Amino acid sequence: MSETFGLETFGLKPAKVHRNLPVEKLVEHTLVNGEGVLGMNGATMCRTGKFTGRSPKDKYFVDEGDASTNIWWGDINQKISEETFDKLFAKVTAHFDGVDAYVFDGFAGADDDFRLPMRVVTRKAWHAHFVNNMFIRPTAEELADHTPKFTVINACDITAEDYEELGLRSEVFVAFHLSRGVAVIGGTMYAGEMKKGIFSVMNYRLPLAGVLSMHCSANMGENGETALFFGLSGTGKTTLSADPNRKLIGDDEHGWSANGIFNFEGGCYAKCIDLSQKNEPDIWNAIRFGALLENVVYDEETRQVDFKDKSITENTRVSYPIDHIDNAIEPSKGGHPKTIIFLTCDAFGVLPPVSRLTPGQAMYHFLSGYTAKVAGTERGVTEPTATFSACFGSPFLPLHPTKYAELLGKKMEKYGAKAYLVNTGWTGGPYGVGHRINLPDTRAIITAILNGNIEDADFREDAYFGFGVPTSLSGVDSKMLDPSATWSNRDAYAEKARHLVNLFRENFKNFEETSSNFSQYGPKS
Repeated sequence: MSETFGLETFGLKPAKVHRNLPVEKLVEHTLVNGEGVLGMNGATMCRTGKFTGRSPKDKYFVDEGDASTNIWWGDINQKISEETFDKLFAKVTAHFDGVDAYVFDGFAGADDDFRLPMRVVTRKAWHAHFVNNMFIRPTAEELADHTPKFTVINACDITAEDYEELGLRSEVFVAFHLSRGVAVIGGTMYAGEMKKGIFSVMNYRLPLAGVLSMHCSANMGENGETALFFGLSGTGKTTLSADPNRKLIGDDEHGWSANGIFNFEGGCYAKCIDLSQKNEPDIWNAIRFGALLENVVYDEETRQVDFKDKSITENTRVSYPIDHIDNAIEPSKGGHPKTIIFLTCDAFGVLPPVSRLTPGQAMYHFLSGYTAKVAGTERGVTEPTATFSACFGSPFLPLHPTKYAELLGKKMEKYGAKAYLVNTGWTGGPYGVGHRINLPDTRAIITAILNGNIEDADFREDAYFGFGVPTSLSGVDSKMLDPSATWSNRDAYAEKARHLVNLFRENFKNFEETSSNFSQYGPKS
């Protein structure tokens, strides 16, 4: 009889349980099950079916216990009842009756004081491969004693056909019961739901313990100084933190405790649309056996990938264990950061490529979280759309954004961190008129920030937002640093700038009751 590893406690009755298979076995099962194929350099290639991005509007939390008062309820964190969750749970558990199940037992969080022992149960071998890449893999000794504190059960092939009766938005559901320590997924094969599900759990648990949880990447210089990169998917977190001259801590999700910075994950999940060996060598070289490519277009004969092909989705992805990056730090931890970079993709072409923020401005822009949703990251988004996402990650925040902002402000003050706003979006005009700032220029800006050279520059005050803008930087065209100078019509720039200012002000009304003191650090005109 197959060992159940405690799955019966959730009512699961699989025929056989494959627990923490080595990646060689996971790839073998994926191929035998017809879930994917071998691709370039030995990477596995899979498709996620109908949905090629997250479904944030299909995420729910049960309104129970401490969650009832702690959670920031609304469009992002939607309520469901215990009864509704139980019906979804019954659908999910029945899906595992008499079939093979894959289990990954591991951890979220590289800081031993705050790590979460977690489990993912799936029907797909490639999903087990994905979470094996993305979370912290246990040692043999840790696996022997592993007791999960939170479990994700992924039954991607089933749907909530009675969703209207259940009060759901669609047949897709990602539902959390925090006090039971379990989440269930149905209706979507997109692997990122498992990753972001655990991230949401960490975002709930850690701030209540005084630890800041963050949607950011992190790296470390040769002298040990740590830098954080905040930003939504597609703004450059993964690309810019994968720097051959710095050591990678992690590319997406981190905590900031009294011990310093720690990665939640054991791998990276990079966008690979338009990926090139020249511009992103670390990510390119990470695509080898053990890596998992999603929704890429490839030649059936040679299995070579066309990274420019968007015919399936712009949200093509690759996951890989962090040790596929040659200069990654393991365990993935760093000291208290001295540099914080907010990455924004400004579709209006208004914001400078780089700005220095005062502590007050840092809190304002952290709460604002202005960027553009890049095509393909979420369902229904087909072109860059200006948006505001609190803390550069509101879809993943179970608590009110001010909880995270207050923690960030306290830690920046305590450890003397400086903040900068870097625009990786458009210049010379808005999207459709101007062009996106090229990666070499952004890298030169990031280098000037990290090596401290930016502080030697002369600064002007931006007429609209009031932050400091350098008038020159080594390796960067000075004209580009003044966005109005890149537009053919300065009056058109001024009009668009005033429009963006109004959008910022309108958005910040969401925080006036609890954070009115930060309004003074917003736009000036």
